[in-house]
Amino acid sequence: MADGSTVLPAGAVVFLYRELPDEVEVPFDIPVLHSDENVLVVDKPHFLATMPRGSHVAQTALVRLRRDLDLPELSPAHRLDRLTAGVLLFTVRREVRGAYQTMFARGEVGKTYLAHSHATSEVTLPTTVRSRIVKRRGQLQAVEEPGEPNAETYVEALGGGDYRLSPRTGRTHQLRLHMSSLGLPIAGDPLYPHVVEVDPADFTRPLRLLAHTLEFDDPLTGAHRSFTSARTLTGE
Repeated sequence: MADGSTVLPAGAVVFLYRELPDEVEVPFDIPVLHSDENVLVVDKPHFLATMPRGSHVAQTALVRLRRDLDLPELSPAHRLDRLTAGVLLFTVRREVRGAYQTMFARGEVGKTYLAHSHATSEVTLPTTVRSRIVKRRGQLQAVEEPGEPNAETYVEALGGGDYRLSPRTGRTHQLRLHMSSLGLPIAGDPLYPHVVEVDPADFTRPLRLLAHTLEFDDPLTGAHRSFTSARTLTGE
């Protein structure tokens, strides 16, 4: 451990660890779907944030995987909401991080989600939802506002209250807000259509939203890659 007198060589990597308040432990494992020299693909559980933010630091997928797998350069190529489960891709080395993050930023990744709603709606499906979504700092909910659309989701009914969602964009809470706007709020959602206070230690009512598949042409090798979650909409 370095102190105030330590002289570091040029190019040295420094990790700063701050004192953390106690966090509620998320009592679920993070199954690995695939691992190679460039990427790590996991099946993230509900309730676990992708990376440190706010009060969630140690109990995040990034921190737990870095420690458990001894991968200090691990970095998420994209994010899933804390309450959303499913396929999540990390890069293993700094040298390849930019290529995969750019792939996601450019929308070159095919994603499908599964969702369940207890509600019924008059909307005709399948349909494409387009709207302008804004998420302001300090506010729990994202909102839809007038203006040029910046979010697009294709919604299909699968029967029994299950739906397949194919986002063309990746705005914060996009799928949750779009489903709510259709009159089909996702079961277990504490934010849409209304904010509901939830005990942070209550893991019995997961959001019924699952990042089911991830598909892309690898930016380094050109190979077509596809990953599918082993989880179900029941939270298992």
